[in-house]
Amino acid sequence: MIDIKATIKGLPTSSGVYLYKDSANTVIYVGKAVNIRKRVESYFRKETGSVKTDFLVSKIAHIETIQTASEAEALILEASLIKQYQPKYNVELKDGKTYPYIQITKETFPLVSVIRFSPRQSKEINAELFGPYVNPTLIREALNIIRKIFPFRTCEPFADKVCLYYDLGLCQGPCEGKISKEDYHRNIRSIKYILDGKKDDLYRSLHLEMEESARHKDFEGAARLRDQIRAIGALYSGTGDINYFKEAEQLQRAIGLERAPVRIECFDISNIMGNQSVGSMVSFLNGKPDKNNYRRFRIKTVQGIDDFQMIAEIVRRRYTRLQQEGLSFPDLIVIDGGKGQLAAAMKELKKLNLSLGIIALAKREEEIFVPGKRNSIKLAHDSLGLKLLMRVRDEAHRFGLKYHTLLRAKKFLNT
Repeated sequence: MIDIKATIKGLPTSSGVYLYKDSANTVIYVGKAVNIRKRVESYFRKETGSVKTDFLVSKIAHIETIQTASEAEALILEASLIKQYQPKYNVELKDGKTYPYIQITKETFPLVSVIRFSPRQSKEINAELFGPYVNPTLIREALNIIRKIFPFRTCEPFADKVCLYYDLGLCQGPCEGKISKEDYHRNIRSIKYILDGKKDDLYRSLHLEMEESARHKDFEGAARLRDQIRAIGALYSGTGDINYFKEAEQLQRAIGLERAPVRIECFDISNIMGNQSVGSMVSFLNGKPDKNNYRRFRIKTVQGIDDFQMIAEIVRRRYTRLQQEGLSFPDLIVIDGGKGQLAAAMKELKKLNLSLGIIALAKREEEIFVPGKRNSIKLAHDSLGLKLLMRVRDEAHRFGLKYHTLLRAKKFLNT
């Protein structure tokens, strides 16, 4: 008999999947949870209110868990394990109800979509099926994230010309031959890896393709694969969540970026009457501070109060260093300031022959200045894209002010 108190006490409190096994060590139920310990504990209360649940509990002899870093990963893993083990007591496979599945059709350019049907109808569908998924909202949002990384078609029947999804970067236009069959099927293969829970195989495949692209001097292709690897890392590691992808997508549309930013770097200047001037740069990866890549700069070449030249100096120093060390550049640079600061930063990037996404964010009205646009962009104060920019900008200001205060304290002690 299972020692339930001791077992529950030893369970993790992270998100993940739990597997109930009977006395023959057969998996009889698979479930997911945001907090594994709390979810499992709920099954063993004296009165669950469910005859089915009480009967399931009476058969549990062992409990195994698999931790994940995000709820989205737990949902995908749960479905892949249900498909693998066909557990006897998983309600979604036994009660005849309709649950959402992801289908990948068997066509030259497969359609990927969410559909509903009962298990007895599965033989009538000419597609590879993944699921079922108990949470329809979460699986749709997870699939939307996957689509931003590996675009696919959703039109049914097959369209004869590209649509809005092509302009948004969510489909690569197989209807007009804008993507080859081979490249499209690479995307589909990667999606299947994700839905089957085979993240190691996915990483291995993408890394091999990236190395191959670099070897053939296809640097654009290598960069695209690098971005896919980063984004998949966000999905699996928990460093990025569904809310961040919404923020990034909205920001992409608002300022006209080619793709949603994965890494953002923001620059700020701190000085009081031109004394102890310092620059700061913070780095955000998938919406979270990446503090290992924060940088502080003591201004070396500018005398007096000249924010434009100070911004120019620290931008020049930062990206000259990245060039020399062969490191990756950010997807978006944010300058704390207005048109003048933006122009100064852009001038330095041009000298370095760099073409990077860059904007300026002015504090007073939260105006966004974009290269090539005469007028500023003003987003609604509750805009997710603006909230992302403000979060990054405010962190750069906090980090720079902390450094400035430290230098002033040192100067005071020395005098």
